[in-house]
Amino acid sequence: MTGGQETGALSGRVAVVTGGCSGIGRAVAELYAQHGARVAVNSRSPDTAARTAAELAAAGYVATPAPGDVGDRQGAGNVVDAAVRKWGGVDILVNSAGIGNIQDSTALAAEEWRRVIDTDLSGPFFYAQAAAASMIPRGRGVIINIGSILGHLALPGRAAYASAKHGLIGLTKVLAVEWARHNIRVVCIDPGYIWTRKMEERIAAGVYPGDAVRRRTPLGRFGRVEEVAQTALFLATDSAAYISGSTIMVDGGWTAYGGW
Repeated sequence: MTGGQETGALSGRVAVVTGGCSGIGRAVAELYAQHGARVAVNSRSPDTAARTAAELAAAGYVATPAPGDVGDRQGAGNVVDAAVRKWGGVDILVNSAGIGNIQDSTALAAEEWRRVIDTDLSGPFFYAQAAAASMIPRGRGVIINIGSILGHLALPGRAAYASAKHGLIGLTKVLAVEWARHNIRVVCIDPGYIWTRKMEERIAAGVYPGDAVRRRTPLGRFGRVEEVAQTALFLATDSAAYISGSTIMVDGGWTAYGGW
């Protein structure tokens, strides 16, 4: 993280980033702050949100903690309201928080199904609703949903996760066409296999075969959180003013590749 607030493409804008304290969400929050945005960083843990906001502030950026449960409608309202109360409105929402599940569909419990759907699909909808209440009167806004290649593909054991990510693409399209009249753009970034601390832990535990992922990816490596964040930065700027209702793949060619 570089020190000091920079003037940039997001100067003066207010961004809410769910899951903004780790992984892709943290990278997005930092990059937005570096480019002048005032960032509300969300986490389920108040302590984690406060620590991340303090770290950004110590680096010279403008940030505030916004703790709340991603899968809860009231929590979404509280998180967005925190940014509205502090800075007067919301210009950008990034729905980055999410959870996974790998389990044979015959054994997938109803509560586990609901937990994934609530977090990965219902949550982004609730946050979009809450953000739109601020964006519509202002006549502008950008909502960026962080999806997955499993919004386009399938893998065994991912019934809940793939259903949520397929649904997120549909939600992106509906909100984009519905809210276009308010000058609100809605887009979805669908990453492939991105190197994070959680990914490293899963490879160490044997959940993912790291070497096989690299071989299967045409570019031959894992993606970096910074590469997803750079895409989110571009989509939030006026340079992307005619992009809405689209999905952007950041997957090293994984989805395009039809071989084995």
